[in-house]
Amino acid sequence: MFEKNDRILDEASGNNQFRLHLGFHYPRHAGTRIQSRDGFSRFLERYSDLSRKISENIYAVPKYTSLIDFETYKLIMTATGIPYHTVDRCPLDLQEIEGLIRVDERILMIEKARNYFSHHLGPSLSLSDPVTTLIDRETHIEVNGEKFDYVVDATWGHLLRADFDVFYEPTVLLYFEASPNLPAITFVDGPLYSIYPTEEPKIYTLSSVPHTPLGRYYSAEEARTARDRVDTATIRAKLKVMTEQAQENVRNFPDLYKFIGPQISIKTKLSGSSDDRSCYVGRRGRLFTVLSGKIDTIFHATERILSDIEADSDTKPIDVPSSLLSRIQRKSIAIGLE
Repeated sequence: MFEKNDRILDEASGNNQFRLHLGFHYPRHAGTRIQSRDGFSRFLERYSDLSRKISENIYAVPKYTSLIDFETYKLIMTATGIPYHTVDRCPLDLQEIEGLIRVDERILMIEKARNYFSHHLGPSLSLSDPVTTLIDRETHIEVNGEKFDYVVDATWGHLLRADFDVFYEPTVLLYFEASPNLPAITFVDGPLYSIYPTEEPKIYTLSSVPHTPLGRYYSAEEARTARDRVDTATIRAKLKVMTEQAQENVRNFPDLYKFIGPQISIKTKLSGSSDDRSCYVGRRGRLFTVLSGKIDTIFHATERILSDIEADSDTKPIDVPSSLLSRIQRKSIAIGLE
């Protein structure tokens, strides 16, 4: 494994809201909901110690700013087969809300995951080792002069552009400090926002659909340039508009949450208005490219890649004449029919 940084999970995989999704965030895309629902169970089964429960996890449909009404939202989730409970109130003093549901999603323990996977990868992990050359031969593929049977590009289109219609979105997420065990609250659906706990009990993230992005770019290089231009003025402007948005439904947000710093990253997203964040795997010869919208879709990507590799090694069956008639005749002679 070639890792350009000095630790793993140091880009978008370790810079997000640390959610282990069930699919409630995506009423506009069935594929993402189903992959999240199934991946959630598989992630808990395989990596049960790399996430923890949330004391209270709420999805709220605002009366005036949501693109979907509460009953339609519930119907979509019920049809997807994701369990939830309708509730009347939330520990936060919410305003202008049409309806609330409580769900059992979890928080990813990113630092614990770094330690776990670094240990298990062992000598196969090469840190501070960016890929500088990639040559696909007929019989092998070369990375930095080393020969391999196959390569999986897990950079989300930063090494080579993905085989899908994507854009690159530099983002500013905001960290706040508050009392532990405040609820996770996600406002759906449309240009809304969410307040989510982290692996640190007193630290929360605030993410906004319209305000977290710093723009859309066709190339990863342009997105990195935009990310690197972020300065104090940018952060202050984002803090102002995101706090104002949060106060639309959490009126006492500034009293509960104290700003402590930004999280800056780049997301690679599929184009389109359906909010597709499902997992896709592309292939060019011996090179696989992965676009995994959520961490729990790693199982989908793994199965797809292993299936292709197994198909490569399978030999085609040889056409041979049938032995059925001769076996019938031998059996008939053996029991005295002929």
